[in-house]
Amino acid sequence: MSDLRNRNSAFKIAALQMVSSTDLNANLLQAEKLIQSAVQSGAKLLALPEYFCFMGARDRDKLAHLETDGEGPVQRFLFEQATKYQIWLIGGTLPLESPDLNRIYNSSLVYGPEGQRLARYDKIHLFGFKKGDESYDESVTIRPGEAVPQVFDAPCGRVGLAVCYDLRFPELFRAMGEINLLIIPSAFTYTTGQAHWEVLLRARAIENQCYVLAPAQGGKHESGRRTWGHSMLISPWGDIIDKVPEGPGYAAGELDLNTISSVRQSLPALRHRTM
Repeated sequence: MSDLRNRNSAFKIAALQMVSSTDLNANLLQAEKLIQSAVQSGAKLLALPEYFCFMGARDRDKLAHLETDGEGPVQRFLFEQATKYQIWLIGGTLPLESPDLNRIYNSSLVYGPEGQRLARYDKIHLFGFKKGDESYDESVTIRPGEAVPQVFDAPCGRVGLAVCYDLRFPELFRAMGEINLLIIPSAFTYTTGQAHWEVLLRARAIENQCYVLAPAQGGKHESGRRTWGHSMLISPWGDIIDKVPEGPGYAAGELDLNTISSVRQSLPALRHRTM
């Protein structure tokens, strides 16, 4: 608890929601406008959704935009936005080169206000889904990451990273230890999002007694794919602080360290763990 007392109590954060297209430059422009708007509202830590930079007409289209770690237009964009606005910026995900020539890493990168890269997380759980005419298999084009868990320090304390399908695997979040914020950029399908998105996010917040910031893709894409959206910020008690149902926008609010401390003191479940 000393870590909470030694930091500023409130810190505004925002989850940016997009409907990304096949045009990388247009997507970066959309992201830049949302970043500017959220910063003007007072947000200091911002998170973009999964595939914020590119949503292809076909799964393999993303291979044409893969970048080498540390070099490329998307990484340069994230660096420039973080330094321009002096913010902590979580770059949703972008395709990074992997040892497998036919697959990429689906990677989330974090930049600090001086442009320093604070963390990299390569998605480890790959989504596969089939129901009626709707199906999807990430493993065709994505190589699962290996280094987990990934956390970094921000003014609001310890922050954990996950991506989309990871949300269904609570053991990943337990392995992060005591954290104040979980960031989960996603592109949930409409079907699975409608059924499980909110309840899973609220569960992760409640069981880890931390805030959850969930930026998402939210709308109809050029490929015909429809993503669920409903980007949101959730409190450690499981309450939804802010939400964007569909279309571009952002959900924002204060991460209050006093709230985290109060929840953990009144219901010390984290201290009661036996495994």
